[in-house]
Amino acid sequence: MEKLKELIKKQGIVVSEQILNVDSFLNHQVDVELMKEIGEEFANYFGGKNITKVVTIESSGIAPAAMTALNLKVPLLTLKKKKPNTMNEEFIQTTVKSFTKGNEYQLTASKKYIKEEDHILFIDDFLANGDSALGAIRLIEEQKAKLEGIGIVIEKSFGPGRSKLEQKGYDIYSLARIKKLETFGTILFCE
Repeated sequence: MEKLKELIKKQGIVVSEQILNVDSFLNHQVDVELMKEIGEEFANYFGGKNITKVVTIESSGIAPAAMTALNLKVPLLTLKKKKPNTMNEEFIQTTVKSFTKGNEYQLTASKKYIKEEDHILFIDDFLANGDSALGAIRLIEEQKAKLEGIGIVIEKSFGPGRSKLEQKGYDIYSLARIKKLETFGTILFCE
């Protein structure tokens, strides 16, 4: 997606060879027009897969996932990084390590929102090591729902995430695939 790549080049800040800051349009301040286009792109790609629900992890995945769910005309489920006090019904959890923050958290969902008959599309802002996606997939599959695909806004292709997910046979569609981040600010994209 060329518009996304242009924004990454113009506004992305290379923090290190592993970390890209895109707070100006994705992670802190959100470019809603871009999110609208991202939602349309994911809906076009995954539209023929009988998706019944879009799932993401709070909080940076919410904007692109919401626009995707809107385009597919299905509900959006946001997986929580901590069990809220209001979640009194049955829930499922799995431990996930955050690539960016380096900490672990308990990815949590209410069992009543993931059903065996669901065909789920998982959307996330970044793919690096794949740990967040694999955590979400564990919760989805624990409920015997079917994961139909994974939509990623920005993929760090130099990380192992894609290969971990491809080894399990998942359909992954990334809108911008970064080949390399250089500490002096250069961002190289995959062809």
